[in-house]
Amino acid sequence: MSVLRVVDPGDAEILSRLQKENRAHLAPWSPLRDEHWLSAEGQLELIERRLVQMVEGCAAVFVVLDDGEVVGEITLDGIVRGPFQNGHVGYWLAEHATGRGLMTRAVEELAAHAFDVMGLHRLQAGTLVHNAASRAVLRRCGFSPYGTAPRYLRIQGRWQDHVLFQRLAHDESLDP
Repeated sequence: MSVLRVVDPGDAEILSRLQKENRAHLAPWSPLRDEHWLSAEGQLELIERRLVQMVEGCAAVFVVLDDGEVVGEITLDGIVRGPFQNGHVGYWLAEHATGRGLMTRAVEELAAHAFDVMGLHRLQAGTLVHNAASRAVLRRCGFSPYGTAPRYLRIQGRWQDHVLFQRLAHDESLDP
């Protein structure tokens, strides 16, 4: 049974609630967020922008489900076509849903969608250097570290280093 489904405008309320309830849990790994972003209205605006991006083929956004209940989100954005065929993976999970393999399943499903449906060649993801749980998820899903990016993203108000990971599609017919 799939743990993913495409995000829907009807998810705005639950995503807002989850973000607020898990603010302390997610804070060490997240950019600073204003109250509007955390609101149902802010989440609805974000969902609507992301759905347009999905139609345009430059993103794929899913909610993560636990027995049908929304418990997180996973995104594939910054998709570049042409000779690159690459996308960036990002995700978060409510604290009560961690430690049971849900995000590992979600990343695997997203990778299958990216490679088999969208035809991408490469996925990449970055984690804070001290985010051992996220690094473990990526490694379990076949991602390999390929470097460290100094001051890569502004997390919690300051530029922080990230370990960069990648996973390549395994379609040898793409090789010359």
